[in-house]
Amino acid sequence: MQDNERRMYDLEYPAPEVGADPAGGPTLIVALQGYADAGHAVESSADHLLAALDSRPVASFNNDELIDYRSRRPAVTMDKHRITGMESLNLGIRVVRDTEGRSFLLLSGPEPDLRWEAFTEAVADLADKFGVENTICLYSAPMAVPHTRPLVVSAHSNTPALVNSMFTYDSKVVLPGSASMMIERALHKRGRNVAGFTAHVPHYLAASPYPAATHELLDAVARAAGLALPLRAIENDMSRVAGQLAEQVDDSSEIQQVVHLLENQYDEELERYRSTHPKAMLPGEHEMPTGEEIGEEFERFLAALDSTEAANSSEDVGGPKELPEEADPEDVYPEDLGPDDSDPEDVYPEDLGPDDDEDLDDDR
Repeated sequence: MQDNERRMYDLEYPAPEVGADPAGGPTLIVALQGYADAGHAVESSADHLLAALDSRPVASFNNDELIDYRSRRPAVTMDKHRITGMESLNLGIRVVRDTEGRSFLLLSGPEPDLRWEAFTEAVADLADKFGVENTICLYSAPMAVPHTRPLVVSAHSNTPALVNSMFTYDSKVVLPGSASMMIERALHKRGRNVAGFTAHVPHYLAASPYPAATHELLDAVARAAGLALPLRAIENDMSRVAGQLAEQVDDSSEIQQVVHLLENQYDEELERYRSTHPKAMLPGEHEMPTGEEIGEEFERFLAALDSTEAANSSEDVGGPKELPEEADPEDVYPEDLGPDDSDPEDVYPEDLGPDDDEDLDDDR
C-alpha cells in the first residue's frame, strides 16, 4: 500500500470528511471514460454529478504513471501567437454529497492506459481505507434497440440486493476487459459488494450524447445506493433530444422502417424476459413504494408546509410590501433565448442522432 500511495496517487491534505449513512460505509461510483461509453453516458454521468453537487477531492492519481499521452492527446488552445490553455486529464476520487447531505465517493476521469493491476489494487486499497460498503461501476453499450422504447439498464453483481428487480442476463458472455471490470474483480476478491450497470444505447446514437442513457444510469444508481440525485436538468435535455429525433424520423420512411423493426425485436425480447422473470421490474416500470416510504414522504411534505407557513406569517407582520415595477418583456425574454429553429438535416439510420455540441445543463 505504501508503494501505491507513493507512485500511484496522492491523498488530499487535510483530508475531507468522508461520512456515510450510520448503517454502513459510503458507496463508490466508478465512471471511467474511454471504454463502453455509448452515448457518452458514463462521462456525462460523472460530469453531471460534479457540476450539480458539492464535492471535494480525496485522492488524485499520477497521470504520468497511468496515461499514454500519445494515444490520448489533450486538446491545446492557441490564441493568436500564444498557447493559452490545455485540457486537463484529471483521474481521481472525490467525496460528493447528494441533495439530502448523504456522501458517496466518485472515481472519474480517463481510463488508465498503463499499469491496470497496480491501479486496481490502489483503488481497492482506497476502498478499504474509506470503508466503502458498495461499489457500482457504470458502462454504456451500443445495442440493437430503438429510441422509441424505454431504455434498458442491465445489471450484474455479486450481491443480489444491489440488482434487485433489475434487468439481468442469465447467459455466459465473453467481453473485452476494462479497468472498471478489473476494479470489480479486485473488490470481489476482497469480499466487497460490487455491481455493474450498463445502459443499452441505440446503436445509431452511440456516437452522440444521449441524455436518456445518462438519466437512466444515474436513476439506477440512486435506487441501488439510496441516494438523492438531481436529474431534472437531464430530463430537460431528454425532451429536447426526443423532439429532434421525432422530427428526423418523420422526415424519412427508411428510418421509420428500421425503427419499426427494432421495436418489434425489443417487444419480443421483453416478453420473453417477462415470462422467465415474472417478478422483474422491466424498463419503463416503477417499483411501488412501501408504506414506510409513503409515510416518510408525507412527513417531509408536512415539514416543508410548516416551514412555508411560518415564513409567510413572518412576512405578514411587516404589512403589505410594495409591488415591484412591471418588467420589460424584452428584459425577461431576450430575442436570442430559445430553442434552435433550424430544420434538422436529412439523415440515414447510421447517422441518426441529435447534435452533440450541447452539454448537460448545470443542475446547481
